[in-house]
Amino acid sequence: MSNYKDLKEVCFRANMEIPKNKLAIYTFGNVSALDASKGIFAIKPSGVPYDEMKPDDMVIVDMDGNRVEGKMNPSSDTPTHAVLYRSLPGINSIAHAHSAYAVAWAQACRPIPIYGTTHADHMSHDIPVTKVMSNEMIKGQYEVETGHQIINAIKENNLSHLEVQMILVACHGPFTWGETPDKAVYNAVVLEEIARMACITEQINPDIRRMKDTLINKHYQRKHGEDAYYGQAKK
Repeated sequence: MSNYKDLKEVCFRANMEIPKNKLAIYTFGNVSALDASKGIFAIKPSGVPYDEMKPDDMVIVDMDGNRVEGKMNPSSDTPTHAVLYRSLPGINSIAHAHSAYAVAWAQACRPIPIYGTTHADHMSHDIPVTKVMSNEMIKGQYEVETGHQIINAIKENNLSHLEVQMILVACHGPFTWGETPDKAVYNAVVLEEIARMACITEQINPDIRRMKDTLINKHYQRKHGEDAYYGQAKK
């Protein structure tokens, strides 16, 4: 019996949320789940359709992406996940989707501006986009460099990865993360909805400006600030 049965089950359930929420089709996308205490993470196997996957198909790898347990090859994006886990303390899951609107913004190489309160409820920043990868990086360790592109964009925009838990990789698509697999997938769903709303907003009003800071701060702080009052009090 696997020593990682519970982690595989958690990872499997999170991956099954990808097609359920229409975040990807066929074999696209992946979710990983970290066990920081053991220095390993579980991730979707490469190229396997969601409707054929089973919990035991999840692949266990170490923090360098080397396979520890599993009969299948891990996702081709495994090196990207490994870079992010090593660089972003406090995150325990990463999701990579191919959802249409988020991918469209990534392909346009544009950050998503805060146009409304739905966006501001989740962060007080525009959703960042990485730079387009150089030819040298593409010809090198491509998936590793994808992780570096994400880290560099976080640093260059002076962002906290614990506040801004989503990013667009230029010409590629969205990556999201969180404290749990459920949160990483939740962020992927939220990112797609924000991307869709922003696209429609620009179609309705091509001259739209970013929402004013007072309204951004109000909505972010009422949900995440020291005096937040959204939702129910914790017991």
